[in-house]
Amino acid sequence: MRLKDKKILLGVTGSIAAYKSAILTRLLVKEGAEVQVIMTSSALDFITPLTLATLSKRPVHHRFYENNTGQWTNHVELGLWADLLLVAPISANTLAKFANGICDNLLAATYLSARCPVMLAPAMDLDMYQHPSVKENITKLSQFGNLILEAEDGELASGLSGQGRLMEPEHILERVFDFFEPKTEFAEKNVLITSGPTQEAIDPVRFISNHSSGKMGAAIAMAFAEAGAKVHLVLGKGAVKPDHPNIQIQSVRSAQEMYDASAKLHPAMDICVFAAAVADYAPKHVAAEKIKKDGEGMVLELAKNIDIAFTLGQQKRFNQIHVGFALETEREEFHAKQKLTKKNFDLIVLNSTKDEGAGFQLDTNKVRLFREDGYSVESGVLPKTEVAKLILEEIKKLPVKI
Repeated sequence: MRLKDKKILLGVTGSIAAYKSAILTRLLVKEGAEVQVIMTSSALDFITPLTLATLSKRPVHHRFYENNTGQWTNHVELGLWADLLLVAPISANTLAKFANGICDNLLAATYLSARCPVMLAPAMDLDMYQHPSVKENITKLSQFGNLILEAEDGELASGLSGQGRLMEPEHILERVFDFFEPKTEFAEKNVLITSGPTQEAIDPVRFISNHSSGKMGAAIAMAFAEAGAKVHLVLGKGAVKPDHPNIQIQSVRSAQEMYDASAKLHPAMDICVFAAAVADYAPKHVAAEKIKKDGEGMVLELAKNIDIAFTLGQQKRFNQIHVGFALETEREEFHAKQKLTKKNFDLIVLNSTKDEGAGFQLDTNKVRLFREDGYSVESGVLPKTEVAKLILEEIKKLPVKI
């Protein structure tokens, strides 16, 4: 039993996904955990306390005191008792309360006084999940140090389909295992990751760039860091910045700056992941002053940028792993396999702009991975955090000894 004697506070809030908390409770108890459930009043509309009390073998708490006895439920003691506070599902309403310190129920009071780590698994309709206020609250809670178990993609109670489903109980259990048993497969390995867009100056105020957010690169960096690696992230301007003590970030702007930073790090790296969306071309001449509007058109002469992955691929050691990305719009597999060979990659990750739920700016992705020996594997539409884990699993299978 991998969770033997671990004390887990399970918070359940008002969401149709609350029924899955019964499955999650059973899985946690089966692995040896001591589970104490706290429900919000709205959660009572979706699942009964009796169900969760039976599965957890403990009385379920949902208010500050019991009407029949007047006995007070001490939220401070609950927070001190736990090794982990896991709220699954957490609704948009409770996310807002946690993010802004609103304390009007037992679960919120326990959260605010808890000294243990906190995991939050959101569940709501896709439009709610993408609303700027919800995204801001999730970001704020992540910055507080809470672990966010991102919602999964699939059919929703509304009849719509998209990201918003509660992470499946089996997947949540795996994340709990990871928390209590940190993975160290890449301990002490040095990993270089390029991420985000590059910006190629036209003049002091204008540039050529692309729509990359760096979310995929950030997810890969976090996955490696959580697995014990020392991550060196060369990050394009405006890209998402992951926060982990094992990640060192070097910010760059242009393709040349990204190459210079990567080339300096490359010889000492065990694994290199080229996830950045690097501009292929840059203006041949950069104006010293802002270009004034003049006439009906403008001709911009471009020069080819250095191909970072190709150039460093020529310098790759026999015991060094290179992983590349290919975002294609036509003949996707053909072009990806060409890059795999040309750039001396050990593994290439292909995604298409035609796949719904994949591409720039999104929190999800759908990928196919190819090796030179013909092996390939395909994912469904998954949160980029889960895609990152898949990539790490495939890197572990590579025959290269690092």
